Amino acid sequence: MKTGSWTVGVDVGGTFTDLCAVDQQTGQVALHKVSSTPANPAAAIIAGLEGLAAKICIDLADVSAVAHGTTVATNALIQRRGARVAMVTTRNFRDLVEIGRQIRPRMYDLKADFPMPLAPRELRFEVDERVGPAGEVITPLDMASVDAVIDRLRAEQVEAVAIAFLFAYLNPAHEQAVKARIAAALPGVAISTSSEVQPEFREYERSSTTLLNAYLQPTFSTYMTTLKDEVAARSPGATLGVNQSNGGLMSVDTARDFPIRTALSGPAAGAMGAIHTARASGLSSIITFDVGGTSADVALIRDLQVKLSFDRDVAGFPVRMPMVDINTVGAGGGSIAWQDRDGLLKVGPASAGAQPGPACYGRGGTEPTVTDANVVLGRLSTRGLLGGTMSLDTDASFRVVGEMAAQLGLSVEQVARGILEIMSANMVRAIRAISVERGHDPRDFVLMPFGGAGPLHAEGCARALGIGQILIPLLPGILCAQGLLVSDRSESFVRSKRIAAREENAGALAEMVSAMQVEAEDWWAREDIDPADRKVQLAADMRYASQNYELQITLDALPDIATLKQMFFAAHAQAYGFFNPDDPVDVVALRLTALGTRPALQTPAQSGTATAAPQPRSHRPVWFYGVTPITAPVYDRADFAAGTTLTGPAVIDQFDATLLLFPGDTARVDDALNILIQRGNLDL
Repeated sequence: MKTGSWTVGVDVGGTFTDLCAVDQQTGQVALHKVSSTPANPAAAIIAGLEGLAAKICIDLADVSAVAHGTTVATNALIQRRGARVAMVTTRNFRDLVEIGRQIRPRMYDLKADFPMPLAPRELRFEVDERVGPAGEVITPLDMASVDAVIDRLRAEQVEAVAIAFLFAYLNPAHEQAVKARIAAALPGVAISTSSEVQPEFREYERSSTTLLNAYLQPTFSTYMTTLKDEVAARSPGATLGVNQSNGGLMSVDTARDFPIRTALSGPAAGAMGAIHTARASGLSSIITFDVGGTSADVALIRDLQVKLSFDRDVAGFPVRMPMVDINTVGAGGGSIAWQDRDGLLKVGPASAGAQPGPACYGRGGTEPTVTDANVVLGRLSTRGLLGGTMSLDTDASFRVVGEMAAQLGLSVEQVARGILEIMSANMVRAIRAISVERGHDPRDFVLMPFGGAGPLHAEGCARALGIGQILIPLLPGILCAQGLLVSDRSESFVRSKRIAAREENAGALAEMVSAMQVEAEDWWAREDIDPADRKVQLAADMRYASQNYELQITLDALPDIATLKQMFFAAHAQAYGFFNPDDPVDVVALRLTALGTRPALQTPAQSGTATAAPQPRSHRPVWFYGVTPITAPVYDRADFAAGTTLTGPAVIDQFDATLLLFPGDTARVDDALNILIQRGNLDL
């Protein structure tokens, strides 16, 4: 084997850390899973890399690249484990991040409130400066007021500072001057400026995003440095990339400066893996749902493109960053079933997580979970998970689900089915939010489940949504890690300025695109990206002049104004069901994403046991629809060659997941070794 032929994707989840390795020369694929270590995620990553190397008998020095999807930033926000952070802003605007938009987080809960800013009021400071709405300097920066703030920062022993001035996205000079002054006086303090974090209009969201970034910088910087050193010690020639929320990879150095970009790092990788899978199977429009141990992430992909969202809440805080448009609910394999005060059965959002995990893991779990319900119904193999290396305590599952059944006066199987039905309902609501509520008919899409628990729940969701086809990826439980291997390196640039969509402004728009193109060329050069791998994506944020929210229009190149408006009208009709060609239209931002494309993954070679006429390895009773079990054949997916066709009922086991084929369903293995299921009972 030649040095540097392996690339590895590592996705850290709430329960498991998944690894997917590919030999770029031979196409060989290797998989590995280890339990996550929430207290120190790097420990699971390094243990996983070492376990993977031992499993396939390679030297980690043969690894040329490691791509990492991380939840560290999100978890730090949820658990409030960031730095002692201060904020510096324009005189009279220190309360902006606390006042916000004056809207309630929950419409009908008068007591609910947004979380307090991460920088308390006593750590929010003002300086004398003012930039106007055209980028002009109204009040020059007063360095004496800056020095006074520095004295306060030193006295308060802050670890990080966020700088967010009015209209800094148009003229960043004041922010940069203050950053340089603070850096010189307090060299150990992390500093974030809004003009670097996200130079866009909307002061509140820009300020909030900058504050979150500063809050995360010290912790994330330590994590990235540790991980980089540990990987370098084992794979000295490997590059380390970190996945961003927009689905592209960035360098470790960029991740240190902008940890907020990783808020949806893992789910974004799943979307990239789903696009790769759909393309290989000749599909273009899919709805994905990624079911892990603690949550389910759903996304809508049309024409092999996933929409980006720019306004989201992360742990209750508003964030304005390009993120894959994903809807997340607390519904995973570890979701706990419980009874509300009214006696009704509920599932999630609380999860058993990795420790202690579901009762069947044998680690001390005492509450019934979705995984335990699947064990009770015979849907999970009695020989355990991960190819039998992780045994399941079936008696524990029957015990904890049985205790709930006794309270409800039902059989243990009835309660288990109820748990799974509620689980499916939770996921269906999330899917409707990104499809039906946005003008898309889910029946026009193919459902793609993945994650360790996704294929187990595919039929229930498809049945509720009326979807006729289900595509199961070759590696459903590792798809997020695999997605990291197909994610391009990327960097996003933006020019935010309200410009009327009129012919006389065409030149101004073209100048904005040209300026971003120059920045993209600089980035390509810094990242040493080969010219053959360079690609750009362009988009315009547009709205009617009287609207407060905009639609993003994807562009191949900047068209003439008339064409640009027609594209906006079509998008408006799709989103809202109408458009008015006579109302004035504004362009409020232009976005350019520079890409460094990566080579496509080859379809892995079929196993030596693969055949178009596989035989079941065993049979076992499984509860599907009725009140009695059906004895179903159990297959090993490694035995399936391209062209294999099966009719349900059946259970299909593989290393990283379990797939159910319900009675009446037909499954076919395509040339990419993905399984396409045609549901037979569409009325159920």
